[in-house]
Amino acid sequence: MILDDFEDYLGEMPPKRTRRGNSDVDEEDDEYRRKRDRNNEAVKKSRFKSKQKTQETFTRVSNLKAENQVLEDRVKTLTKELQFLKELFLAHASNTQSSKFDGIDLQKLLEDIPDEKK
Repeated sequence: MILDDFEDYLGEMPPKRTRRGNSDVDEEDDEYRRKRDRNNEAVKKSRFKSKQKTQETFTRVSNLKAENQVLEDRVKTLTKELQFLKELFLAHASNTQSSKFDGIDLQKLLEDIPDEKK
């Protein structure tokens, strides 16, 4: 009895779709293939753009790091210059002769400063 029910159940199942013989199936397969091909191309394009954007980001980071290093070096140089000028100003303002600045011609030093605004 159970076997009869099983055979009845199998008889009600729709036939399997095959690739051969039916033109409707071929048309569906062609449409499916076109969709898959378009999707594959879209995936390739998306992955390429992602890699390109990542590469551009790494390049930009490298450039910014290099620029940052240059700016940090400039800050160090300017800080040293500022400290020197402060000491020179304080020595000149107090009208004391400091052995640190003996032999420095202030007028000559000021003439040698390039005008950065030009």
